[in-house]
Amino acid sequence: VSTQSTGVSNLNQMHVYWGRCVCGLPNTVDHLLVCKRGGYVSLRRNSLRDVIAELLRHADCKDVKTEPPLLPVNGVQLPRSANTAAEARLDVSANSLSNLLERAFLDIRVFHPQARTNVAHGTIPNMYKAHENEKKLAYNARVLEVERGTFTPVVFSTTGGMGIEATKLLKRIAERTEKKTGQRYADVMGFIRKSVRFDLLNTTIITLRGERGRKVGPGKEIAELDLNLERKIT
Repeated sequence: VSTQSTGVSNLNQMHVYWGRCVCGLPNTVDHLLVCKRGGYVSLRRNSLRDVIAELLRHADCKDVKTEPPLLPVNGVQLPRSANTAAEARLDVSANSLSNLLERAFLDIRVFHPQARTNVAHGTIPNMYKAHENEKKLAYNARVLEVERGTFTPVVFSTTGGMGIEATKLLKRIAERTEKKTGQRYADVMGFIRKSVRFDLLNTTIITLRGERGRKVGPGKEIAELDLNLERKIT
């Protein structure tokens, strides 16, 4: 089941709830799907991270972890584009995804195609490619040289689509699940795609309907406040 057939493709036809978002920008559907107020952008990624981690466990991958810390670089020469932060983490890691003793690292991104930064890439395939390349520049060399593992950028869009690397990942998970459970590959792949797309649909709806807080005026300095509660009561 594609999210495009369940309503996500018609988001731009929905009515806007109020005139302006709490951040001050016009409260359009496109803005709601990219606004970081309320934590909904992170919610989309974190929810999908947990779904993929559970799919990896079901596929009999070993030592599946969410947000695993990366080993320190310790002087290893990496490209200038690489993320060398001491506290760097990726979204998911697992053993035995492709090879028995090889550790795979995944980093997930969900982007909105109508965002200005994405429209600049032109076509939808170019958007996926740009996001995948950005992730690879930041983490691929570090994972290969320091972790001695493999890195996969897992890119989805709010409309339910996915990039080339994400498609390969889901196919590999389906192959392992088929081998473990004995179910048909087509049935397994259908279940995986539905799990991912329904999660994207669910978090997209939450993003559109969720509260982002209220506008709060400037507060008073502590020195201006009357802290004598007894005097206020009398």
